[in-house]
Amino acid sequence: MDLMVEATPRRVFANAHTYHINSISVNSDYETYMSADDLRINLWNFEITNQSFNIVDIKPANMEELTEVITAAEFHPHHCNTFVYSSSKGTIRLCDMRASALCDRHSKFFEEPEDPSNRSFFSEIISSISDVKFSHSGRYIMTRDYLTVKVWDLSMENRPIETYQVHDYLRSKLCSLYENDCIFDKFECVWNGSDSVIMTGSYNNFFRMFDRNTKRDVTLEASRENSKPRAILKPRKVCVGGKRRKDEISVDSLDFSKKILHTAWHPSENIIAVAATNNLYIFQDKVN
Repeated sequence: MDLMVEATPRRVFANAHTYHINSISVNSDYETYMSADDLRINLWNFEITNQSFNIVDIKPANMEELTEVITAAEFHPHHCNTFVYSSSKGTIRLCDMRASALCDRHSKFFEEPEDPSNRSFFSEIISSISDVKFSHSGRYIMTRDYLTVKVWDLSMENRPIETYQVHDYLRSKLCSLYENDCIFDKFECVWNGSDSVIMTGSYNNFFRMFDRNTKRDVTLEASRENSKPRAILKPRKVCVGGKRRKDEISVDSLDFSKKILHTAWHPSENIIAVAATNNLYIFQDKVN
């Protein structure tokens, strides 16, 4: 007999958002949390369901003047007054709620200057940030855009300290990815418990891991074939050009309908969860 798990809401916090909610983040004080949509971020108290405080509002008086939207937001893991939010223009704003009730002025602004030689029709689309995460230490923030994961030091606003190419082989496929709307997919990114490894998803049910210390990276696949108990995941490789080896997959044969957008890492153990379409896969480090 299959075990059926049902969830029922204990509280419903309603009537505060006009647009789809893209982020929810619990504060380190465990009394409040925030919710973000395209244009606003609201602060809630867990005990009050019918009232929230608007802490960010980027909606212009004339909607025709709208140039960017909020894509993700998160509280600092230790400082309850500090939070970040990212935008569709590839920027990150750090705000302090002690400065003013409405955080319309940021305390820090993170943005990487664009290389004019790489400018194209797709530049703004692929630079849109789909996820932002504080490291557990609170010293770094990690952002995910369409092709890369970037790590930023809170003390350095003008450029990231690390950039990881997730699937750079798709750069030549941006036209077709634009036509089938895949270029607008929003991938998440996560840290491991010690902030030494980062993980994010890709297409063909692939997910990527990057070791920040050794600079090694690996591509793994979540599929029914290798989801048997104690089955060891074998690294996968994508052939970019030239002759394809037996264990490689060509870029043209990648399945873009299979994608891993959502990922999670256990806060203290090497256990990960990845969502592939309507399947949830849980993997753990090899046990002797």
